[in-house]
Amino acid sequence: MFQGETAITVDDKGRLAIPTAYRDQVADACGNRLVITYNPFEPGSLWLFPYAEWEQVRDQVNALPKVKAAHRDMQMKLVGAAAIVEPDSAARILLPASQRTAAGIEKKAVLLGMGNKFELWSEQAHLAKIRQTIGEDDITEEMADLRL
Repeated sequence: MFQGETAITVDDKGRLAIPTAYRDQVADACGNRLVITYNPFEPGSLWLFPYAEWEQVRDQVNALPKVKAAHRDMQMKLVGAAAIVEPDSAARILLPASQRTAAGIEKKAVLLGMGNKFELWSEQAHLAKIRQTIGEDDITEEMADLRL
């Protein structure tokens, strides 16, 4: 289970180092195989899945009927763009240039542990998102039952 927020630096070659706190978890959860793809719901963000978790997501997304445009869009953004990455000896992974560009990820980024996956945000998109508040009209029934 991944959780927490880490400021990340992306080097000139487009690599980021997996934070020390997550290295053993990544090795155990997926044998150091991660899949990076677009976050279809939020601009400025990429998703990184442990490989076994990714296989389940991929199969669910591919099972959606292709006659609906939203399904095809999700399949393109998640499955079509997916890239398998493995940490090198320095625990760095190479982010595909096309994904970095589309998400606006440059030198500074933020890695969020989100339970079954990571989200990698451009610094600007993360700041904008984190500064948004959840208003009363946004609260769902499920949220109302939380004891925060």
